[in-house]
Amino acid sequence: MSPVSLQSVDSATAWRMLAAAFVVGFVVFGIVYSFGVFLSPIMGDLGATRAATSSYYAVSSLAFYMLGPVTGRAGDRFGPRALAVTGALALSGGLVATAFVNDVRVGLITYGLGVGLGAACAYIPTFAILGGWFDRHRTSALGIAVAGTGCGMLVVPPLAAVLIEQIGWRDAMIVLGLCSGVLLGAAAMTVAPPPAASGTPASATLSSVVRSRTFRTLYVSWVLGTMALFVPLVYLPAFAVEQGIDPISASWLISVVGGASIVGRLGIGYLQSFASIVQLYKAAVLAMAASYVMWLALPGFWWAVVFAAVLGLAYGLRIALVAPVLIAFFGVKDLGAVLGAFFTATGIAGLLGPLFAGLAVDATGGQGLAILLAIATGALSFLVVMPLAGPPPALSTARTESKAR
Repeated sequence: MSPVSLQSVDSATAWRMLAAAFVVGFVVFGIVYSFGVFLSPIMGDLGATRAATSSYYAVSSLAFYMLGPVTGRAGDRFGPRALAVTGALALSGGLVATAFVNDVRVGLITYGLGVGLGAACAYIPTFAILGGWFDRHRTSALGIAVAGTGCGMLVVPPLAAVLIEQIGWRDAMIVLGLCSGVLLGAAAMTVAPPPAASGTPASATLSSVVRSRTFRTLYVSWVLGTMALFVPLVYLPAFAVEQGIDPISASWLISVVGGASIVGRLGIGYLQSFASIVQLYKAAVLAMAASYVMWLALPGFWWAVVFAAVLGLAYGLRIALVAPVLIAFFGVKDLGAVLGAFFTATGIAGLLGPLFAGLAVDATGGQGLAILLAIATGALSFLVVMPLAGPPPALSTARTESKAR
């Protein structure tokens, strides 16, 4: 592929890259976060426990994020297209293969590894290129890109619930697998490597980044906060069904989280005029922790809707800010590898959060202990990140954009 000129930064070509990244985020996170809708049907069909069935999600999440450093570095070095094609094939094939599973252990390979590998190959490299394709509009572009994940959460879970009700969970998996392959394949044919990054400190190598106190602080806080987040993302629909809510209505709770998160993601540009991105990030972490108290203290479907909206707003703001915060501290050099290394924190949280919550529910027969787990880990997440100071002014993405305006 021929080199891309520096004049392409913030150009129409850059916005096409953003559109492709939006589609990839929509598909990957729409599929990943629709697993909660499949949980009860798979449990009943395979005769498995909640903890065993939730391990599908745990393994796929672990593979998704733990492979991020590999796929992110490969995308930095070889470009995103080959990785995105591989991701389309793996994710689509994993979903279709899961439709034919009769043993929960086989599903750990088809869904766990297939979907996890596909997500890692498709998402990290296509999202990371945006840091190099945009300069003046970088924070806004990253916010729009991650809004794709919220749109996926809004659309795919209720669609999956309708498909499950109409044709069963197995055929629903096949339909989602084929549609995912088409959309991811189209995005893969669009993406291209960004222009060479400029304005990045020479010291901001991957090894110096991951050894820094700032990176470690953000990393530990992200593990704890995302452990808490995975409790409602995996179990909220099943909890609502146990309270007498019909499955389709219960599935909409995840969509409320996704829809509210879109507002949070797209609101970054406006909120930046009131506070720095680091201050906003810490506020989002605190709001997520506080929302779980609402979930425990205010039972019932409509209070669950309120909880899902508050959680979604805070979650959307946090996920939209993480890449700008990392860029503000460390620049855009090797951003795919940096993001891949950072998001291994989500893999750890995806393994531990649903597993511990599932064990708590199986042991107690209720949701109270699982929600207490979310409250505790969410609070710890804020306490860890609270002392974090802002980045040096020369690296501040917010300052760069304000100067451009």
